[in-house]
Amino acid sequence: MPYHSMSDDEVRAFLTSDPPHTGTLATVRSDGRPHVAPIWFAFDPAGTGDGLGDIVFNTGKDTVKGRTLRRDPRVSLCVDDEAPPFSFVTVEGTVTISEDLDELRHWAAIIGGRYMGADRAEEYGTRNGVAGELVVRLRPTHIVSAADLAE
Repeated sequence: MPYHSMSDDEVRAFLTSDPPHTGTLATVRSDGRPHVAPIWFAFDPAGTGDGLGDIVFNTGKDTVKGRTLRRDPRVSLCVDDEAPPFSFVTVEGTVTISEDLDELRHWAAIIGGRYMGADRAEEYGTRNGVAGELVVRLRPTHIVSAADLAE
């Protein structure tokens, strides 16, 4: 079967795959230049509203990414599988930001455990769940996907 758009269930499965894919987040700097950065993320199916759910990640508030997100909450995120038959999900949306340390530690542990293994989750929660870090929730407003591009 040739490539096809993913259903909502396929998008959720792709975003929560094991092993996890990294994402590439695009923001816009204050002078209009694009900024693109790789991120680790987790998926919160409960989300902050109706729809697919939220994509959650951490970043430092004084990084380029942290500064651009606080200035303009509109983002794009591309998550792709670099192995044949190749698939991707691109998410456009807006973010909300929190500096709540309990929430930050919680998500830093989930994200760290997802990428580094459950045995290291608490280590990453402690390391990344500190003042100066942000927990960022991306609420999707538009999704483009394709599965099995090389089929």
